[in-house]
Order: sequence, then C-alpha cells, then structure tokens
Amino acid sequence: MASAIDHEMMSRALQLARKGLYTAMPNPRVGCVIIKDGVIVGEGFHERSGEPHAEVHALEMAGDRTKGATVYVTLEPCSHFGKTPPCAEALIKARVSRVVAAMEDPNPLVSGRGLKRLSDVGIEVESGVLEAEARALNPGFIKKMMSGQPFVRLKLAMSLDGRTAMESGESQWITGPDARSEVQKLRAQSCAIVSGVGSILHDNSSLTVRAEELGLPDAEKLARRQPLRVVLDSSLQTPVDAKVVTGPGRALIVCTDQAEQSRQAQLEAAGAEVIRLNAGRQVDLNALMSELAQRDCQEVLLETGATLAGAAVSEGLVDELNIFMAPILMGSAARPLLNLPFQFMSEKLGLNISDIRAIGDDWLIKATFKQNTDY
Repeated sequence: MASAIDHEMMSRALQLARKGLYTAMPNPRVGCVIIKDGVIVGEGFHERSGEPHAEVHALEMAGDRTKGATVYVTLEPCSHFGKTPPCAEALIKARVSRVVAAMEDPNPLVSGRGLKRLSDVGIEVESGVLEAEARALNPGFIKKMMSGQPFVRLKLAMSLDGRTAMESGESQWITGPDARSEVQKLRAQSCAIVSGVGSILHDNSSLTVRAEELGLPDAEKLARRQPLRVVLDSSLQTPVDAKVVTGPGRALIVCTDQAEQSRQAQLEAAGAEVIRLNAGRQVDLNALMSELAQRDCQEVLLETGATLAGAAVSEGLVDELNIFMAPILMGSAARPLLNLPFQFMSEKLGLNISDIRAIGDDWLIKATFKQNTDY
C-alpha cells in the first residue's frame, strides 16, 4: 500500500511532468524522482520527442547513488526500443530496489511489460499511486493508444446569454485579454487546431500561437513550435493570402470532391496542403480525426462557430468543452453557442463540470460529456 512519502514523491514527479506540457507531444508528459535514504538524489522530466526520457535525466542526476534507491515515475517505464533505449533496462542497470509508477502504459500491446521486466529481476514494483492525476496529464496519449483517435477539446466563447457571434458573424472580441491568453495556452499544448472556413472569411483568424499573448516565461521558444492549422473548407473559399495560409508553421485545408482543382492548385502554390475527405457535400469529420491521428496529432483543439461545433458534438467527437463566458449580453438575434436542433428534453446532453474559474473578467467552464468518458 502506498505511503505518505509515496504520495509526496509522486506529487513531485507529476509537477516535473507538467514542465513538458507544451513540448513533449506527441510523446507523453512524464516526470521522475529518485530518492535514497529519504533524500531526493535525482529528478527529471521528458521535454521533447527524441530526447532522453524522464528516468534517464533522473538517473544522470543521481549518478552513483542509485543502488538500492526508490524511483517514482508518472508512467510505467518503457520496455522497448523506440527513438531512445528502454528505460526499464536503464533502471535495472542502475540497481534500484523499488519502482513506483502512477499508471501503466495505456498501449494494450505493451501495458505492464515494463513493470514485469523490473519485477522479473527482483525489483519491487507498485502501480496506481495518484493514477487519476497522471491520466489527466496525458489525455491525448491515452486516448490515441486505446482508441486510435485524438483527444478533442472544443473551445467556445460566449456571452452570459449564450451567444457566440452577432447575426452578421462578427465575434471579435467577446472575451477579454486574459481569456485570450488562456486560449493561446490551449493552442500551445495542442498538436492541431481545427476551424471552419467561416472563421477565416469573417475574422481572418490566424490560428497561431502568439508569444506576446501566451504570458509564459519561455513564450518565444514555445511559439517556435506551431500546431498544424486545419481549415474545413468544402468548396475551397479560403483566400490564398489568408493569415491561416501565410502564417508560420503548416496549414492543412480539407475540402470535398466538389472543390475546383484550380483553387486547390492556387492554395498549394501559396504553401498550404489540401486534402479531400467526403461525407456527401460536407467534410467527413470522423475521417478527419483519423487523418489527424495518423499524423501523430494526439490533442486537437477545435475553434469554430456554432454549426461545425454542433456537428462535432452530434457525432460524438468532442471529449472536453472549454467555454469562456463573458459578462455581457448580445441579444436574441445573435448566434447560439451550438447548433443542436433538439426538439425534446429527452435529447439533452448531460455534462460533467470539471472546473469553473475566473479568467480576468471572464469565466472558464470545463466540462466533459457523460457518455464520452469511458476510455
């Protein structure tokens, strides 16, 4: 059974793992702490793909003090060769005596093998210490491993009366600068940002991470990694000089077979990638999520209007709602939060509210759908 020191050290490991919140993707965010005789001798976290894992950093810091030590790690040590050697073998070589993992690897093909390898050579192992906190740190990694699909966050900004844009489509700005900075953080931790062409035509949205709005000490460094920008544009109305096309990083325009080849050629000449995913006259949203998963996009941010947002919710593609609510009233003629043409109370969707907090003058409400929390 886990002790108080186990919880304390795992809390520290989770704190370290969060340092990779904006950089580790598509790898999981992992932290590691090594203690000997009640003293921390090594710490580390995984910063980015292709670089040493958290355990390796902690072992390097501990040096020759690892014999008989206890290792706390937020994810089961890997037992296979990937871009780096297996961490389980490094722990065995370091002659540690005990390894405590917050959770097993969610990959059904490898889950438990790292811990078994350690146990087979006589190292005491334990799993499940602060598991809920560890799972919350890597929702995209877990969902992709278990279902092959990315974790999708839907970001919406609304007035107190539940409106997201004026009837004309005008929507800048509903919320204040603090809320917009929070949105920048959501973008920075995402692999891809998805929007509809309406946002591009009305607002010329850039869908980029902007260092000056991030409000983080290493903002300039973080903004160098731009998420993939994805625009759903069935008939290719996106202007070739739109910010989403000309901005830093990569842009992916998703259309259907009805789009003109000449428009595709123009957008490709401007630097965008164009693919066709049909579901009748609309873009196939399920096929899009599969496409993004194949591109190693594990956490996807959906920033769009009521129509596309409603379609994504209706198709069960949204895992988490991030709703920014401003203390304003926009009136009954303005556009609703989501286009969900329900007729009966029996059609209502239940939500689990996970967080409500003030962001400057606005409020952020985080919620999940009750039927979407099984993975």
